[in-house]
Amino acid sequence: MELLLTALILALFVRTFLFQAFSIPSGSMERSLRVGDKILVNKFIYSQPKPAWLSSLLPTRPVQRGDVVVFRYPLDPDRDFIKRCVGLGGDTVEIEQRRLRVNGTEVDESSYTYYTDDRIYPRNVALPDALRNRDNYGPYTLPEGSYFCLGDNRNNSHDSRHWGTVPAANVRGRGWLIYWSKAPQQPSSPAAGREDATGSEVDGEGEASGMRWDRMLHLVR
Repeated sequence: MELLLTALILALFVRTFLFQAFSIPSGSMERSLRVGDKILVNKFIYSQPKPAWLSSLLPTRPVQRGDVVVFRYPLDPDRDFIKRCVGLGGDTVEIEQRRLRVNGTEVDESSYTYYTDDRIYPRNVALPDALRNRDNYGPYTLPEGSYFCLGDNRNNSHDSRHWGTVPAANVRGRGWLIYWSKAPQQPSSPAAGREDATGSEVDGEGEASGMRWDRMLHLVR
């Protein structure tokens, strides 16, 4: 009994202060993260760990451009999203013909961005909301204490282009390690469109069921 209680306390401590497991239920971060990936999120890296004595043991740093972050969705804080941070507070972000510019400098995103649609939609107020800001956005200067976050699968991501910035207080941690990956059991359905990173599986893109051994123990980049 004592051993079990000790294990439970240790697990609670790790989950609260150090690492937490999340599932990837949508393709918005394809191909960096795939439906059915399970990842560990580093929860201490962006904040001063508590209790205070942990600060000397655990390295911390601010959010950086390019980090894959888990955060509470600003429009529904009960849901957790995972996206890539591309802009920090004070940055001016602009997307023109799919090319991302931050503070006037074009960002090379070729190593992680993924497009499922060859069409590039122009700036046009007559377009539906889902397409108006997809390939062209801004320029927009972020308020201090906020982040601009995009999905790597740019044609299929509900992100800062559509609902705005992520307050720093909403950030929960940085994606660190894929520890398990299994293809979804069923093809996707209209009801399987949630993008939040959760503890439960949501069916994804109709891939044949099976373990993805080659993805396990890969760092999230």
